[in-house]
Amino acid sequence: MDSSTVAFATVPTRLGDVLAAVTEDGVAATHFQDGPLVRERIADRLGMAVADDRVRTAAAGEELAAYFRGELKEFRVPVDWRLMSLLQRQVLGTLSATVPYGEVVTYGELAARSGTGVPARAIGSIMGANPIPIIVPCHRVVASNGLGGFSGGEGVESKRWLLTLEGHLPPTLDWDI
Repeated sequence: MDSSTVAFATVPTRLGDVLAAVTEDGVAATHFQDGPLVRERIADRLGMAVADDRVRTAAAGEELAAYFRGELKEFRVPVDWRLMSLLQRQVLGTLSATVPYGEVVTYGELAARSGTGVPARAIGSIMGANPIPIIVPCHRVVASNGLGGFSGGEGVESKRWLLTLEGHLPPTLDWDI
């Protein structure tokens, strides 16, 4: 495996094609769209060339597909944190370690849990800049008075769909995995 390359897996989902960018260290990015420009932008941010390595991407693709089928509750693929600052990694690492499938935390609660001294409003910015949504579950962070925002996919509707999939929100009459 070449350590200076990134390989991509695409998973068709109810929210559209979800893209996973996988380095030798793990999943470095996910995105709610696929296409040459998205892949190029991710590879540029990583400073890596693109490789066609289905062996490297197999686990990430399989786990994302199982998650979207409602069969996977905890991702086991390694995460490559390199696109995050130390502060982002501390906050998002706390989120990953303390908020399991089907549960949510408010921005303020995550601020307190992370021990960073970052105010709740800044937690929202960190969630919005999360390069690995779904696997690092920023959709599980909500406002104290509602869902809050979401920068992935179709915005808050994608967040609502993910929280419904996880059983935190009740399904609507038109719900279909």
